[in-house]
Amino acid sequence: MNQEALIIQASQKLSGRWTIPILLGLESNGGRFTPLQRQLDIAPARLSENLKQLIHLGIIQHLSPYERRHPLLPEYKLTEEGKLWKEMAKAIHIAESDIAHGCLSAKAWNIPVLLTLGFEHEHFQEIRRVLDQVTPRMLSMRLGELNTEGLIRKLVSELPRPSFLYQLSSHVRSPVHRLSVDLFSLI
Repeated sequence: MNQEALIIQASQKLSGRWTIPILLGLESNGGRFTPLQRQLDIAPARLSENLKQLIHLGIIQHLSPYERRHPLLPEYKLTEEGKLWKEMAKAIHIAESDIAHGCLSAKAWNIPVLLTLGFEHEHFQEIRRVLDQVTPRMLSMRLGELNTEGLIRKLVSELPRPSFLYQLSSHVRSPVHRLSVDLFSLI
């Protein structure tokens, strides 16, 4: 698998409203469920669902009652792989701060689309091939939203036949490039 594919695949796994906040907040709350739930202001069922998904991916570990500080209170910790994913989550968080447009990773496909455009894939079908699992409808929605928000530009290309080109806006190029370099260094 090439460098681009690895970076985009990692950003896809970190997409979603709660993945990055959970990874960044888990250790600061001692891995405890209730303090994390209060910090994130998330419904307990939603947090539980997200934690199960992260356990399934091998990013966090649910501690047994014998490993916990209190046997009745659920507690989690990052696995060795999870520590690496936390560093990737920090890199995405820093890039979002540099772009200054809120939590872009909260919506699935935002960060992978920006990274794909950063790798200079400009045509819709080309972007779709790179983002293997994205549906045409979802990709169209994300490109439209990112264009409306001024993060990307939608241009018309006349040659060889009229078509749309998508490019990163000038203020987004540098943070996205830095993010791709940071993610690659961690993979």
